Amino acid sequence: MCIARSFNLFIWAVSTSKIVICTGITMTRILIIEDEESIAELERDYLELSGFAVEIENDGEQGLQRALEEEYSLYILDLMLPGINGFELCRHIREKTNVPIIVVSAKKDDIDKIHGLGLGADDYITKPFSPSELVARVKAHLARYDRLVGSESAVPDQIINIRGLKIDIAARRVWLNEEEVTFTSKEFDMLKTLASHPNRVFSKEDLFRKVWGMEPIGSDISTIAVHIKKIREKIEYESSKPQYIETLWGVGYRFRM
Repeated sequence: MCIARSFNLFIWAVSTSKIVICTGITMTRILIIEDEESIAELERDYLELSGFAVEIENDGEQGLQRALEEEYSLYILDLMLPGINGFELCRHIREKTNVPIIVVSAKKDDIDKIHGLGLGADDYITKPFSPSELVARVKAHLARYDRLVGSESAVPDQIINIRGLKIDIAARRVWLNEEEVTFTSKEFDMLKTLASHPNRVFSKEDLFRKVWGMEPIGSDISTIAVHIKKIREKIEYESSKPQYIETLWGVGYRFRM
């Protein structure tokens, strides 16, 4: 039996990250956790116009419960929430899944962006924002995630070994001198991109396009330096004297063979 939804469609099931309406159309599920109802509804309206099935939670704890109990293809989080803040939400969701997480917040300080990205967020958008830009970023992240999943299933045995650093592409796992090191989704993607092309120089713009699957906008480029710093802290013996990831000032980065 079909269940009625608020957007006047009918669905067969909502237990997975996609729903199938009675006409047979599959819709991607997105969960918005945002306490400002007007902003959440604006985000929902624009995303639904683009064909997504969107659900909203205004409380952090309820949002976390829903995120852990159900499956979604993408999450949009505010940081300042009642119950539990967006940083904790991001950490818990990332422990469960590698699907894209976008933070939309009024917090503009770099330290908040660094913290959010360090906990596993894939993108950070500051308020006020363009709803059309949000939709574009959602589509780009979903398309990139689908490509990533598809490419990994096509090369199940690809492993990179360079001077004690082992990267299992399909399993998305990394070891340094036989000790496993944990990376966020974007940190892994950036390390994989560099290590898969040793000695090739990537500009910050190149890395952003490769890892995020979209053109950088405004301060997006600063995200690259944040992720490189995080990666170095995990694999370099001395971050100030890197043996794996080199900085070519004014040019970009390269992974040394």
